[in-house]
Amino acid sequence: MISIIITAYKEEKTIGKAIESIVNNNLKNYEIIVTAPDDETLNVAKSYQKKNKRVKLLRDLGKGKPAALNQAVAKAKGEILVLTDGDIYLDENSLKPLLKPLERKEIGAVSGNPISLNPKNTLFGYWAYWLTKVASDRRIDSVKNNKQFFCSGYLFAIRKSLFPHLPEDLLSEDGYISNNIYEKGYLIDYSKESYAYIKYPTNFSDWIIQKKRSAGGYNQIKKLTNKEMRSFKKESIGGLFYFFKYTKNFKEFLWLIELFLARIYLWFVIYQDINIKKKSHKEIWKRVESTK
Repeated sequence: MISIIITAYKEEKTIGKAIESIVNNNLKNYEIIVTAPDDETLNVAKSYQKKNKRVKLLRDLGKGKPAALNQAVAKAKGEILVLTDGDIYLDENSLKPLLKPLERKEIGAVSGNPISLNPKNTLFGYWAYWLTKVASDRRIDSVKNNKQFFCSGYLFAIRKSLFPHLPEDLLSEDGYISNNIYEKGYLIDYSKESYAYIKYPTNFSDWIIQKKRSAGGYNQIKKLTNKEMRSFKKESIGGLFYFFKYTKNFKEFLWLIELFLARIYLWFVIYQDINIKKKSHKEIWKRVESTK
């Protein structure tokens, strides 16, 4: 059986589409576990449960995504887990290619391919487009060259036996889980055809909030595991190779320069929050309203 876990919080406007997109993949043996702490999301999900007995509801304790995942995984019946979020929807052909590589014994997890829904002809839309394209290219390159990379938290599949108990204060559970898979001697594969459609931030303050959770989480993982999977230096050197690949005109070139400067500022904020101000998980993790 496949257990598909959707973590959500106040996603009553999007949870229905998230559930429908999974059902439309026409898997044969699966369950959908929707975990959320709020009535609004669970009430909408309940209407889908009435139509489809495969949909199960779980009220988590509201302690954040890592704690919710620990609770949901404990309830999951499947040997394979698919993890995604309540504000994301999948292509109708996403799940089968995501699950296929797990037929190989050496594969511990498979990452999906995040696709930006934001219009490319805006500053933040272009940033989202460029970053997701580069991330996809890097994953393809990593698989080809036997390099380690991390799964996308927006969509990935993992063997349940490899899912670690997550510290509740984690900022980037995808990085922590990915590192654990490699530590146990397994590989991670990438399914470019497994599209997960996401709305990214549309203003700078929300962009910083979101990126602090993802990029900043890797500083936290370094402290927990003594292994550096992501840093400003690695990001800068790797990004230069792709600098002009997805830049089609002068306006996009200027936007890319702004993105580079924004990433410098982002890493400064991360360093300050984690190493100087020593902010807690609750202080750093904030809801990104413009992505809803």
